[in-house]
Amino acid sequence: MEDQKLSSLDPIVNLAKRRGFFFNTAELYGGANGLFDLGPLGLEMTNRIKQLWWRWFVHERSEVYGLDAAILTPAVVLEASGHTESFTDPLIECLNCHIRLRSDHYLEEESEEIFIFRWRDEAIKQRKLGESRATEEAHAAWIKLQEEKLLTCPNCETVHFTEPRQFNMMFKTQLGAVEGAGADAYLRPETAQGIFTNYKNILDAFHPKLPFGIAQIGKSFRNEITTGNSLYRVREMEQAELEYFVKPGEDEATFEYWKGEWYRFLTEGLGIKPEQLREYEHVKEKLSHYSKRTIDFEFAFPFGWGELTGQANRTDYDLKQHMERSGRDLTFFEEATRERFLPYVIEPTLGIGRALLAVLCGSYKEYPNGRDGQGTEMETVLHLPHHLAPVQVAILPLMKKDGLAERAQEIFKQLQPHTVAVYDETGAVGKRYRRQDEIGTPWCITIDYQTLDDGTVTIRDRDAMTQERISVEALVQRFSK
Repeated sequence: MEDQKLSSLDPIVNLAKRRGFFFNTAELYGGANGLFDLGPLGLEMTNRIKQLWWRWFVHERSEVYGLDAAILTPAVVLEASGHTESFTDPLIECLNCHIRLRSDHYLEEESEEIFIFRWRDEAIKQRKLGESRATEEAHAAWIKLQEEKLLTCPNCETVHFTEPRQFNMMFKTQLGAVEGAGADAYLRPETAQGIFTNYKNILDAFHPKLPFGIAQIGKSFRNEITTGNSLYRVREMEQAELEYFVKPGEDEATFEYWKGEWYRFLTEGLGIKPEQLREYEHVKEKLSHYSKRTIDFEFAFPFGWGELTGQANRTDYDLKQHMERSGRDLTFFEEATRERFLPYVIEPTLGIGRALLAVLCGSYKEYPNGRDGQGTEMETVLHLPHHLAPVQVAILPLMKKDGLAERAQEIFKQLQPHTVAVYDETGAVGKRYRRQDEIGTPWCITIDYQTLDDGTVTIRDRDAMTQERISVEALVQRFSK
């Protein structure tokens, strides 16, 4: 009988470390908050996720172009895009234990006071209220929350916090060898701006017609106030992002189209069950500074529902900002209508680390009394989609003696150029099966005495646990990538 749904990430994290999916960065020195290193299995699996995404959204679409923009981003780009001013989170600090938290994550979501600080910032920017009056209103709201003891510190249980202040999450650096003499730059907080600054280059080089997209997969960096839940909230992440350019007025229909494509990729591509997904629509007050509309597909992680993917309607905000700041004409000329205009942009985004974590969580099963229900030991199986499993085939000699190991190694070398295979001769074959089940290997090939007689091997299926015999000559065709 299978265990109930996981209530904690601990089994996943323990498995990930023990079997080499991912590790805490610099664990030798105590680790680094919000940073992780991919091990051999995690690297192989994330590569498969990225290759799948690239095939679905680039190779199978004639109107989408690939890009790999620089990670270091000149400050002027992020000033123009509004990130220097607006890429912030509200930070509060306990005056007793000095723990720092994001106030919008900490307060109850049902409370309207969550948004008072966002409203204050917007009011100041738009000059609808004087700064002193807006600050006064926010201060009064904060005092009220503390008096009503709605702000108990999760660490020391006191009720005294600093008022929220905006904390910019970007990592700043300099371009140039001499400190203070170079140009300011940032590690990019999103992959999107590299796409927008290359938009005109794609127009000039490929002359696409609308609609068209520019896609890239790459690292982004956010100095999160609080990290946690393993790969879910980190400071260095990898994103798969598409900016899809459309004619104004066609953006809402295109938004719905991409929402459907995104859902199809999550369920059919990543193998996530529909009941593990839900759609979340961002309320107006929580939209990013560039967004007209944003939705998330959330996944049922063991710690609760959490964003897996996001999709935003960025309108013409970014192109307009960069055109004004750079002085370059970024309008699109439509031959059929002889019109010039700035396209709107629909942006679907996937966090690769979150995708890895979600697939692991959705595939993880524990069998307290073994797969057959008759055992005395717990068995763990990753029922990974076959095309995402980091190891595709395990080659297992029944015994090390009598030439079985030598024949198994020959078969292993024969398969290596065609699929991701491993060779394992340590311990009883039943234990080796369980080791492969634990990392999600779909098939195990056992070389036994009959192999020496008639040139056939046994293939064992991970999920069904059925076995079939097949000739060695047919293995390459069966397991070719």
